[in-house]
Amino acid sequence: MNELSGQANTTLQFDTDFPEVGELTAEQVSQYLVENPDFFIQHPSILETLQIPHLQKGSVSLVELQSEQLRKKVRLLNYKLSQLIGIAKQNEKIYRAYADLNLRLLTCKDVAEMLLKLQETLQEELGLASVELKLFKGANALPELQQRLFMEKRFKQGPYFFGRLSQHEKQLMFGHGVAESVALILLGENRNLGVLAVGSRNADHFTPDMDTLLLNQLREVLNVVLPEKLRY
Repeated sequence: MNELSGQANTTLQFDTDFPEVGELTAEQVSQYLVENPDFFIQHPSILETLQIPHLQKGSVSLVELQSEQLRKKVRLLNYKLSQLIGIAKQNEKIYRAYADLNLRLLTCKDVAEMLLKLQETLQEELGLASVELKLFKGANALPELQQRLFMEKRFKQGPYFFGRLSQHEKQLMFGHGVAESVALILLGENRNLGVLAVGSRNADHFTPDMDTLLLNQLREVLNVVLPEKLRY
């Protein structure tokens, strides 16, 4: 009997039939370390002896490997940042080119000078291949039948078309000019002035999902200036 408890002494007997605990798998160790990211902080002595094989460098410590991974991430982030800065600079260049073009168009004396300013900006400054201004009235007007063709086929959804034209349509709009993909802008408050046609050497440059913010501003300026020059 136990003098304190008044209970009989007993000896604990372990069940020898319990299954033995199996060896830990690599997946279990990996999962544990992921769930306990401060493990090596709590057990820093392990880092002193831990070695990880590396095909290019033989054997490196975990800290060295982590440092290399961090350096790679930093290089990748710097690369992405450089790309974003490049895009921002390109967007600024395009914005300034359009802003200057709008001002120049307001001072043009006739349609020929307007076309020249459009070509200087869009071809020489922004690197596009072809720029044409096809009017609906006047000596060099687009034939009425062709006007209806473009209105019904290309401008059903609005005053813009982005994409590719048939060979016949390219010939009508650009003659022998390069236009693998095009932007067509229908001019006139009543859609009755003409079409500004811009062609690119790149077949994927102009696509239906393009933003029209800057083109809207250009179209508004042309809608104001063109009727005065055409006298209608």
